[in-house]
Amino acid sequence: MSEKDLTFWEHLDVLRGGLIRCLVVVVVVAVAAFCLKDQLFDLILWPQKADFPTYKLLRRIAPDGTFSDIALINTGLAQQFIVHMRVALAVAALLVTPYIVYEVVRFVSPALYPNERRASLPAVIAGLVMFLLGVALTYWLLFPFTFRFLGTYQVQEGVTNLISLDSYISTLLIMCLMMGVLFELPVLCWLLAKIGLLTSEPMKKYRKHAFVVILIVAAVITPTGDVFTLSMVALPIYLLYEVGIFAVKSVEKGKKT
Repeated sequence: MSEKDLTFWEHLDVLRGGLIRCLVVVVVVAVAAFCLKDQLFDLILWPQKADFPTYKLLRRIAPDGTFSDIALINTGLAQQFIVHMRVALAVAALLVTPYIVYEVVRFVSPALYPNERRASLPAVIAGLVMFLLGVALTYWLLFPFTFRFLGTYQVQEGVTNLISLDSYISTLLIMCLMMGVLFELPVLCWLLAKIGLLTSEPMKKYRKHAFVVILIVAAVITPTGDVFTLSMVALPIYLLYEVGIFAVKSVEKGKKT
């Protein structure tokens, strides 16, 4: 019996099986990441160190710039253990994302027509790549500048910053997630154009409005107050908007031929 001929309850059984497999894989990878504590936190806490590659590059561009390690503190008895588990789970979810997407596509594909299956594969691959690009941009560029600015900012010289480990981790994870999702913009535009819910004309017409919205979103993601960091976030998002227009145009041209 093919999956198309399955009953509703049999489809639920298939879905349950996929969810269980995804959960098992996430747990296994999370346990492995938890056991590799030193390597895991060497990577996660690297942006607080003066030898982070982004800071080294900036020192080459501006030799007068100085960077030093920014200390983190822990304020809760069990907080470090909780942070350890949370980071291990977040890293596992990120690493297992391709497998989760595979399970979703595997479950949905029997209900799709052959041409829809062919169209879904590039969209899935593009979505994964764009999400990972957003996470990479945040880790290597956006978060280091945000953390460095906020971690060294003082209203007066006598007011010392004491940054908690939990605050550091929460900011990093939230920024990575938000930028990863925002980098899905071109893929989302392409999918909406495919199903006829979006055209390129309104996107071009409301460019200025979109730019204002992008500035607001960038300000929310990086509330540092400096124009440089705000520009570093807003510019990639606006470029993604332009890429989205190009993707929608390509769909429109395909429909005309």
